[in-house]
Amino acid sequence: MSAAASGTSKAAHGDVAAKRKKGPGALATAYLVIYNVVMTAGWLVIAVGLVRAYLARGSYHGLYYSIEKPLNVCVLPHLPGIVPSSVVLTGFQVMSRVFLTWAVTHSVREVQSEDSVLLFVTAWTVTEIIRYSFYTFSLLNHLPYLIKWARYTFFIVLYPMGVTGELLTIYAALPYVQKTGLYSVTLPNKYNFSFDYYTFLILIMISYIPLFPQLYFHMIRQRKKVLGHIEDYGKVE
Repeated sequence: MSAAASGTSKAAHGDVAAKRKKGPGALATAYLVIYNVVMTAGWLVIAVGLVRAYLARGSYHGLYYSIEKPLNVCVLPHLPGIVPSSVVLTGFQVMSRVFLTWAVTHSVREVQSEDSVLLFVTAWTVTEIIRYSFYTFSLLNHLPYLIKWARYTFFIVLYPMGVTGELLTIYAALPYVQKTGLYSVTLPNKYNFSFDYYTFLILIMISYIPLFPQLYFHMIRQRKKVLGHIEDYGKVE
């Protein structure tokens, strides 16, 4: 009797595990593939725009103006809970990119010619081309090892590169924000409310101290999980 119950329990557990491993349906998969292909294409447009602008000008200064419009679009669309990724990691990336693009770089035009802007735009562009390509091929069950390796390796350089560019850009915007009072609300007013955007930007910069290491080492752990056994096998060989 207990053996039969045990067998039934294992079968039920196996059914649950199979359901958990089961991916999205055909319609959802088709939708996600189209979405990821479009996003890959969008970031490729930004990459091509950067290269063309550089070749035309012969300088990397001021390249942001050539890709501002597609960048403003690409940082906005996202599918939380549908695209397979860490909620915390994805949420932080999306919020920081929307904030950097719209609330800092777009709003404080004086910083658009800063080298730091090109630094984070380049890091974002390479990261997103790899990431959305990874999702696309994963959904099609034909993931090339090179893309998998790039997904879990390039971030080692690209994440610090992007964060450095973001922090330097916010820092460069501080004098202009303080001088103009951009987005700040002073007292007195009928709502009896004040807001100092200059201080807010400083707090945003400080928030990178606890958040970035968590996200970075999360990806390190993911890399070991996904690529570790392959690299260990290579060493044995």
